[in-house]
Amino acid sequence: MCGINGIFHLDFKQVDKNQLIKMRDILEHRGPDDSGIYIHNNIGLGHRRLSIIDTSSAGHQPYTSDDSRYIIVFNGEIYNYQSFYPELKSKGITLKSGSDTEVLLKLYELYGLEMLDRLNGMFAFAIWDTKEKKLTLCRDRMGVKPLYYSFYQNTLLFGSEQKALFTAGVPLEISENGLEEYFFNRFVAGENTLFGNVKKVLPGHYMIIDENGKSETTRWWNLKEQIQNHSPIINPKQWFEETFFESVKLRMVSDVPVGVLLSGGLDSCSILSALYHQEFKNIETFNISFSEEEHNEYHLAKKITDEYHYKFNHTKLENENLYQNLIETSYYQDEPIMHLNEPHLLAIAKLAKPKVKVLLSGEGADELMGGYVRYKALKNPSLLKIISQISSFETFNKKPRYDKLFRYSKINNNSDLVIFNSTSVYPEDINKFYGNSGKPENAYRNQILKEAQELYPKNIQRQALYFDQHTYMCSLLDRNDRCTMGASIECREPFLDQRLIAGLGTLDDKWLFKGKKGKFILKTTMEDKLSQEILNFRKIGLSAPWGSYLLRFPRFIDELDDFAKSEIFEMPFLENIDGNKLVTQIRKGNTKILPYFMPLFMLHKWHKNYFKIFI
Repeated sequence: MCGINGIFHLDFKQVDKNQLIKMRDILEHRGPDDSGIYIHNNIGLGHRRLSIIDTSSAGHQPYTSDDSRYIIVFNGEIYNYQSFYPELKSKGITLKSGSDTEVLLKLYELYGLEMLDRLNGMFAFAIWDTKEKKLTLCRDRMGVKPLYYSFYQNTLLFGSEQKALFTAGVPLEISENGLEEYFFNRFVAGENTLFGNVKKVLPGHYMIIDENGKSETTRWWNLKEQIQNHSPIINPKQWFEETFFESVKLRMVSDVPVGVLLSGGLDSCSILSALYHQEFKNIETFNISFSEEEHNEYHLAKKITDEYHYKFNHTKLENENLYQNLIETSYYQDEPIMHLNEPHLLAIAKLAKPKVKVLLSGEGADELMGGYVRYKALKNPSLLKIISQISSFETFNKKPRYDKLFRYSKINNNSDLVIFNSTSVYPEDINKFYGNSGKPENAYRNQILKEAQELYPKNIQRQALYFDQHTYMCSLLDRNDRCTMGASIECREPFLDQRLIAGLGTLDDKWLFKGKKGKFILKTTMEDKLSQEILNFRKIGLSAPWGSYLLRFPRFIDELDDFAKSEIFEMPFLENIDGNKLVTQIRKGNTKILPYFMPLFMLHKWHKNYFKIFI
């Protein structure tokens, strides 16, 4: 796990070493163990290293091929790199290190980008071809590892995080359409970002840029095609157990200690159980608890850790520590935090840092196997129209837990039911609250929706899963990466093995949506390995009680006064909002406005602190 960056002057100007190093070193949290640069005329590559596989100096980057033609900077892990050893040996290739970076570059020399389909891993890398004068930027299938770029002043700049680009001089300018999408959808999907001058390489894509500035982007992994071309799975439960357990085992490939980010829910407990039943020893688990019982799975996490004779580590995050972690995650995230549990994930990573360098996470299970209750609303869309009519009755409307469903039920077409399924506010809410009747344009969301509809015609539950796997899940993976890397910890997601992703997409609905909690195939696989308490416990996830935080902790009480007069209310789209009125409502205990309030509050905190650094 590392941080990478680069400068490619398309006007053939000499790369400024100091500029390249500044870009690289602002990513030091991603790789505190080692650093390196490569500069030749108009191309420069930078690397910060977090040593995971082959921690010796043999793994130093940038890494150069034996004939000096190719130079690579690589962020991530190729879990199956050792499986290529016999093949490379048969071709007379002698490896100089135990590094997966060397194997990756050897495969590229032999097969070019056709080797990508054979990789099992998470990665973002850049390869410079000194002969053809071409730069290749590539990203893994699901976008576990981030990669951003900007064409600015006849130069291509790229980096693992946006802050590397701003450090190099790319202007920090918020895109108006990006800001709208932040409030509509909580994040900007596709290649665009919140910023007008910054784009991201899409998951499962690579981009090749030549020295004349010509660029071409290719989608090298297409989930729709993978599902369509997948052979039938005869025994789903057996297939899932074998593949899941092997995925967990692969993600234990490391020369440093590996721990588990353990919430106490079904997903992370299944990972821990897979380790236990494959006889992995001395595993450390890391958990965060809450004072509020409805947010707490602490007792389950501790119980299963003790049962397996592993070591349990636990923390709480409140008051001043919560406030400081919020400031830090706003910096590491580069954008306003959207999931509202980013400070808590950073706290877990900090807790883990003295003991491990790698954490396994259960991310992806919900989007792959139908684990969100919001998917249930799509089983019979016609019922939503009835719910919409019921919502006008005051008796129902007073119940907060029904409020979100009632608002969602007012969406009147299936496409928008899919697009807005993962959000907390909906088009009619936006119109009422922000005075905006339009919807942000996003060609990528529409493209993915079209693929989902072609793949699963007339099944909007499955359409929502496919849509989330290309949109909402990307924001979760980015959150995981930023929060763990903020403490120099690598995060790995066993559920995101490409074999699981494609295979699950072929299964009948019953294997996903059956039962109260969904994820039926995971639950049936683990029913003889996990306790009934874990299997049947209500889904919590890493939810945080922000309504309580804002009114109970002094730093947040003070911040509400500052928020009331925030500069964000001068931004387009937000001019009609009265900050004082919002704060008054929050202090009166109006929790119904939290879905609207929290994105504004997080934008305020981010804008207040982040802009000081780069403007």
